[in-house]
Amino acid sequence: MENKPLDNQVWQWGDACYAKNQALCLMLQDSYAVNVNLLLLALYLDNTRTGVSADTSSKQTSSNLFSSKQWQILITGVMEWDDKLIVPYRRLRRLAKDRLSQTEYEQMLAVELMLERKAQRTILNAVNGLSPTGQQTNLVSYLTLFGLSAADVNALDFIAP
Repeated sequence: MENKPLDNQVWQWGDACYAKNQALCLMLQDSYAVNVNLLLLALYLDNTRTGVSADTSSKQTSSNLFSSKQWQILITGVMEWDDKLIVPYRRLRRLAKDRLSQTEYEQMLAVELMLERKAQRTILNAVNGLSPTGQQTNLVSYLTLFGLSAADVNALDFIAP
């Protein structure tokens, strides 16, 4: 199977996945400094890599597995944007929550979402430039970078959309 570049469909799937797993995503973000966009990308790749086939020996099942080293490249590629814009803005939004009307708070959330979308474009550009070399699931390759064991990762109970 030929690798085709990822497009914005990944983020539509990610939005649906986030809606079902918001608490778990935010726990990983707040407790381990996991980038939720990269987390959703790892989940997307793992949940869509086998298509409808249950045959785990096919080349298709490994065609989108990225190594921990490749996930580190993706982290580094989005880190500056996150560190300089998204993280401080998120902190400000959380601090201001009790002092804002619901409308004002929702406006702040909308700005944060716009910043996240820009980060997603950066991620797509970076991931489309990589040739997958991973040997384990993307979720394991990504989350072990944050000190979680493969067993810890496999115990996470994500709900696919």
